[in-house]
Amino acid sequence: MSFSSSSSGQLVRKGRDDLRFLAQRLATLFPSLLSEENLRKRRIRFVTSSKHRCVSSVEAFQEGLQQHWGCHDNAPGYSHSVDDELMRFFELCRGYVEGVENNRTALLEVEKFKHGKEMEAVRRRIAEKLGLSLHLLTPDLVEAAFFICSYELSIKSIHSPWCFLFDKSDAKVLEYKSDLKQFWKRSYGHVINSLSSCQLFHHIFRTLDKAGRPRRSTEAGPEPASILVGHAETLLPLLSLLGLYKDQTLPTASNYHSQHGRRFRTSRIIPYAANLLFVLYDCQRGPRLQLLVNETPLRFPDLQTDDTPLYRDVRATYRHLLDGCDFRRVCEGRVEGRGPNTEL
Repeated sequence: MSFSSSSSGQLVRKGRDDLRFLAQRLATLFPSLLSEENLRKRRIRFVTSSKHRCVSSVEAFQEGLQQHWGCHDNAPGYSHSVDDELMRFFELCRGYVEGVENNRTALLEVEKFKHGKEMEAVRRRIAEKLGLSLHLLTPDLVEAAFFICSYELSIKSIHSPWCFLFDKSDAKVLEYKSDLKQFWKRSYGHVINSLSSCQLFHHIFRTLDKAGRPRRSTEAGPEPASILVGHAETLLPLLSLLGLYKDQTLPTASNYHSQHGRRFRTSRIIPYAANLLFVLYDCQRGPRLQLLVNETPLRFPDLQTDDTPLYRDVRATYRHLLDGCDFRRVCEGRVEGRGPNTEL
């Protein structure tokens, strides 16, 4: 085993590089916002979850900005605030914890697929390659081997011996199992999954409201950028609340073969250093908002005719959430949002 238990939950060197390079690309894309002056004068807000890897990530991002602007002498120290209510909301939402996280029936489709014919075929092929009795090779062991293959490739850049156990069709089956789990545990599978991100959703729009509000010449300008660092579990519910990557048909244990063209592919949606950008532009008819996922421009689901719609139109589209998505009521009250989502 090439990984030690001491590295569990830590950000590896490649992870730091990912965040440094992301910062440098964004500073190139938005030089007036992520400027050297704004960095030195601490005008940019940095917020992170309390987890060590997230704190390391936000520091690596700031390191990347300093390197981009050549802040070798008198470089400003790293600064951030910790806010788990924003970045780890999924732990604080009782309705989610009880209704999904600790509910054995919430991931029923995942369990069915785990013991279904597609996974069984993968298990048989690998047992044959290894010369093992089939009963010794459980679905969990197959998945563990696939994870080791993935981690050694991504972290150590080696073509792991574990990878020789799988062919492309096997990888697609295991990818689908992972997507099924994320769909039912973090995304559209249960309404509470996305609604648990209400606080973060409101925080983003309050920040945009403040930035786009007309100001007197004597008033201080808004912060040029707000950088929030969390987890895949932070980002996926928010993307779902925004209505992104929604397919017409729910992925289930029985429709694997009809899901090959699905939009919901977590390897593309939430890769390492996944990011969601809201960019507000000052335009003649009023502020406009651009949405980017993993640095790629994306249109808002209900505003498909415009890459950068007027901000007031975006707000109107999400009015039902801005007015009605209340974290406390959703997570503590008895609401219909805890059940399975049968409408997409």
